[in-house]
Amino acid sequence: MTSTPASPDHDGTDLAALRSEIDALKAIPEDELLSPVPSFAEDDEPTPAPTDAIGSEQWDTPAEDESLDQQ
Repeated sequence: MTSTPASPDHDGTDLAALRSEIDALKAIPEDELLSPVPSFAEDDEPTPAPTDAIGSEQWDTPAEDESLDQQ
């Protein structure tokens, strides 16, 4: 870096804090930066239950005999 009488030679000591912040950000995996949901939250996410296809309902089955289980 060029120095002038108004600004003395730069020794880079003030850049050490910035360098440590940059290194900390580089240590974060890219997937975590793109998807900020923590990995432990993804593990707790419920699995959706399967549903019947549209038009496959059996309207003649009594309500007490109906089940959410796929057959």
